[in-house]
Amino acid sequence: MSTEEQVRTEEEKGKKVVEENTVKPSGKALIPFLVFVAVYLGSGMILHLSGVPMAFYQFPAPLAAIIGVMAAFILISGSFDDKFDTFVKGCGDSNILIMCVVFLLAGGFATVCKVMGGIDSTVNLGLTYIPPEYLAAGIFIISGFIATATGTSVGSAAAVGPIAIGIADKTGASLPLIMGCVLGGIMLGDNLSIISDTTIASTRTQGCEMKDKFKLNFWLTLVPAILTVILLIFFGQSETIVTTGEHEFNLIKVLPYIVVLVTAVAGVNVFLVLVMGTVLAGLIGIAYGDLTFLTFMQAIYKGFVSMNDIFLLSMFTGGLAAMVSKAGGIAYLLTNIQKFIKGKISAELGISALVSITDIALANNTVAIIVNGEVAKRICYTFHVDPRRSAALLSTFSSIFQGLVPYGAQMLIVTGFAGGAVSPLEVLPYTWFIYLLGISAVVSVFIPFSDGFIKRDPWNFEEGKAQSKVSA
Repeated sequence: MSTEEQVRTEEEKGKKVVEENTVKPSGKALIPFLVFVAVYLGSGMILHLSGVPMAFYQFPAPLAAIIGVMAAFILISGSFDDKFDTFVKGCGDSNILIMCVVFLLAGGFATVCKVMGGIDSTVNLGLTYIPPEYLAAGIFIISGFIATATGTSVGSAAAVGPIAIGIADKTGASLPLIMGCVLGGIMLGDNLSIISDTTIASTRTQGCEMKDKFKLNFWLTLVPAILTVILLIFFGQSETIVTTGEHEFNLIKVLPYIVVLVTAVAGVNVFLVLVMGTVLAGLIGIAYGDLTFLTFMQAIYKGFVSMNDIFLLSMFTGGLAAMVSKAGGIAYLLTNIQKFIKGKISAELGISALVSITDIALANNTVAIIVNGEVAKRICYTFHVDPRRSAALLSTFSSIFQGLVPYGAQMLIVTGFAGGAVSPLEVLPYTWFIYLLGISAVVSVFIPFSDGFIKRDPWNFEEGKAQSKVSA
């Protein structure tokens, strides 16, 4: 099944969820999510403030999700069998399972590349050709380029994370700063990429073309990206001077990353991309004597195991989200936000708030877009907000909060590669691009600086397409 087909299936599910839940919204249904967030963040913050090492890894995140699930079983009305059936269906939702399989494959790919020396070669390649004072900026740009090319922030986090941490270790750069660069770059790419499921979901639900959404996102992203690079050049310098040109690397061992990048750009399925990259890395490792067939298999499995926490957390939160959604929790958010919409500006702010709050609750930007897509489209046609603008807002704000939530997959993967040495709260102050993107997006609501081409080619709400597409 292609990514577009997957998103189409999820779009239909998302519409169904919205239709079912707008009838009986319930604020009470949100309490289990609040319990999960309170347990996960609360325990981590308390332990962190108490000086406990690896504070956010002392209380297992999947168990925090289980506590939220238990709260849902207690607080949500209905028979135990019905609630359990909803929970299991949520855990087994195709979007959740796809994400979990990507986690496993990404873990296997990253581990095999590390064992056969691919990460070291890539790190040294970067150290050789990127001036030392520009390493942080270089990592941000590379992360953004890879995520834009591959269309996946999760996969990019898995690929770039170990490399960035390796560079930080060798240069003495601030680890939280480097992680913030990676997060900013991968969310830039996820939001901007034409092949991203975030883009596919936002444009399909709003009925517009990807290239139009890309144009709007490009202008929203350009200034924040430039400012981030400038800030990193001036404030992201390493504490240790690293002499360029003295670091050994093997371009053959960098090849798996290149193959993954090129095949992803060519539109190859992400699963096939990661499998091919893993097999190629293994063959290179065997050819150079770094791996045997047995150690190759062991490295893959070790990579799978390294993703167990994220796998379980995603599955349990998927089940919790299904229970909360069916009980009217998401509908409660939708209904209350829509009460504040009075005109075009408040409509755009409402769409932005809807997808932001949903992403905070679900920690999945694609699902957040899908769940809110139909409602956002209705708001567009009611208050004459250009659907291309809506698609850009859905993608941008969901990406902003997906990069900031401490329990999001991207944050967990990036911090996970540091083995708990850095907590999500320590990374958040350094996600400069994400904050600047948020400012840019909010300003664009009041000063539509990115809307030039849609003003020249306005949306025909009667025909449901841009005026230039309407036949004479």
